[in-house]
Amino acid sequence: MAEPLKAMYDETFLREFAGKVAEAYPSFDEKSFVRTTLGPGWDELELKGRMRKITETLGATLPSDYGKALDVLEAISDDCRGFPYLFFPDFVETFGLDHWDRSIAALERFTKLSSAEFAVRPFIKRDQARMMAQMESWAEHPNEHVRRLASEGCRPRLPWADALPELKRDPGPIWPILEMLKADPSEYVRKSVANNLNDISKDHPALVLEVAKRWFGQRQESDWIVRHGCRGLIRAANPEAMALFGIVPTDVDVLEWEIEPRAIRIGESVNFRYALRVPEGETTKLRVELAVTFPRSTGKMYRKLFKLSEKDCEGGSRPSGGRNFSFADLSTRRHYPGAHGMALVVNGREVARMDVLLASEEDEVEQG
Repeated sequence: MAEPLKAMYDETFLREFAGKVAEAYPSFDEKSFVRTTLGPGWDELELKGRMRKITETLGATLPSDYGKALDVLEAISDDCRGFPYLFFPDFVETFGLDHWDRSIAALERFTKLSSAEFAVRPFIKRDQARMMAQMESWAEHPNEHVRRLASEGCRPRLPWADALPELKRDPGPIWPILEMLKADPSEYVRKSVANNLNDISKDHPALVLEVAKRWFGQRQESDWIVRHGCRGLIRAANPEAMALFGIVPTDVDVLEWEIEPRAIRIGESVNFRYALRVPEGETTKLRVELAVTFPRSTGKMYRKLFKLSEKDCEGGSRPSGGRNFSFADLSTRRHYPGAHGMALVVNGREVARMDVLLASEEDEVEQG
């Protein structure tokens, strides 16, 4: 099993980082920094908890003056690039809310080296109008990382981050930023715009559909954004979203829908196969998905869709496919014993279904 991501923050990493700090701030107590960071409770902390612990220890060991502490971090920032150094913007988030101008300049610098998408959110909550005006300015920045921050930082439902309730309720302040970035030359930025649209669609599907219809067909870049941004609506079989991309209800015949084995333990896999027959006539776009219904620990169920294919199929053709599906636990999904529905979905309609019985790892499994 692969090591958890939080394991990157080990004693070796902390010692090497402390050495970098000491080069810019000779009175820095390297041993105290490492000892305090690795103190009681460290082993139980998850990734973001460890980031915050490093931030808090820096706050206690760098100069007490916020500006001077930032001077130290900025002096070494070019040697502290990438995901592990997300605690640089986290330091700004934690200690810099009352130092607006200094903090905004630091976030603009740090996002080019790592990412400040989480750190800007407390500033949005503190003064939304002021921060969103700043992000509109960032949307015109020559650096793609800064432009991405303009979009990514104001996503209403950014994963790993606190939601932005006001922007969930009224996404109006986000639109000027997305309009400026809808044909950005950077794929990195365009993906963020699409993800922001997808976030908004969960609370305001009609608004996103209105924007999608207005943007679609103008440029290749914005077409990709619209399609990716409407993915949640398509998975929910929203008829307007599907029709925009030529996916319409189609009466296909199911020639095969097989799952083997039908009873397994948690951690094992099944194989499924399908074959369809498209009605005679014109070419039809088929979007084929696997829908799996999972039980939660509470006994309630939830359904998740997995895209299998999407392509134009000639009338009378017989598209087919199949693959392995694992019921191993993931960081984002834990499995529980019980019946799991596995359904074949074509253009938003369920056309075939079977149940797979999942047993605990210790239980005997009988094939019937």
